[in-house]
Formats: sequence, structure tokens, C-alpha cells
Amino acid sequence: MIGWAIKWRQENKLDGKTERFMPSVKQFGFVLFRTRAEAKAHIRGRFGYIAHRPDLLREPHGWKMPIAVKVEMILKEVR
Repeated sequence: MIGWAIKWRQENKLDGKTERFMPSVKQFGFVLFRTRAEAKAHIRGRFGYIAHRPDLLREPHGWKMPIAVKVEMILKEVR
């Protein structure tokens, strides 16, 4: 199954370049969306403030706006 996830990004001197999928706070797993538009709307609503905060964009934080990335979701039984 193909869907869309949110990738968190930051780059600073302490940790270097960091990219990871955003976990869900309300449920087990990751935040997943059926369409890119849904993922981008969620990013704008939840993380849009980052684009307007120069203090978060520069050191020591080095945050970047999260992006929507296409992912393949696989459900596999573990024995």
C-alpha cells in the first residue's frame, strides 16, 4: 500500500543532519496519509510556525520545515 508520511528535518552543529519519520502522538506507529495534499495540509497546520521563526531555523536548533514523502506501507507478521 502506498501512502504519504511526514519527514522531520534539522541540521545543526551538535547533531549534524537529522531526518526521521514523524511518530504519532495519539496512536501507535507513524502519522500516515492517503494523499500528498492531506499530508501537506497537516504540515502547514501543525508545523507552519517554523517557517516564520528565524530563531528555530538557525543554530542551535537548525530546524527545517517537515516535508511529505511517499512511502510504501508493509504489514508483516512477526513470529
